[in-house]
Amino acid sequence: MLFRHPLKHCKNCGTAVAYRLPDDGDTRERAICPSCHLVHYENPLNVVGTLPIWEDKVLLCKRNIEPRFGKWTLPAGFMELGETVAQGAARETDEEAGAQIELLDLYTLMNVVRVGQVHFFYRAKLLSPHFNPGHETIEARLFSEQDIPWDDIAFRTVRETLKCFFEDRQRGSFPLHQVDIQ
Repeated sequence: MLFRHPLKHCKNCGTAVAYRLPDDGDTRERAICPSCHLVHYENPLNVVGTLPIWEDKVLLCKRNIEPRFGKWTLPAGFMELGETVAQGAARETDEEAGAQIELLDLYTLMNVVRVGQVHFFYRAKLLSPHFNPGHETIEARLFSEQDIPWDDIAFRTVRETLKCFFEDRQRGSFPLHQVDIQ
């Protein structure tokens, strides 16, 4: 199933768009303005975040926003224009948890086709166990593996990242994980 967020109006002139194949040989239907002829490309959104670790514990944030208000997640959010994936992950960790980190390697890359997103999580070393959560977070807290609130994890990408981490920690190596979530 192809994900589509139907665009209704041209971002350039405001005219109602029509979905059709462009005249340039493109093989995908695009939102095309019949007035100014601008072709609108709708592409996946990047979600960037971290898996912050302090000793044997993982930092999770309790969401103060929808979707999934009150559920636990890793610090993450939408990447902004003008930043790298790594910069966005570090920014989101600061904004959501108020956590100071040393960014490590890219750890999970997850294609979430159904919602048109790609999620990137980096492993991160916490530099302090003290946090100052932003307005999108009710609480930021460290959890040991046995205390993870698995039934209250907000997103499948977070659950998969945590699962990979605890399995990899047992093995003593942390390879990059690439997962397709349909």
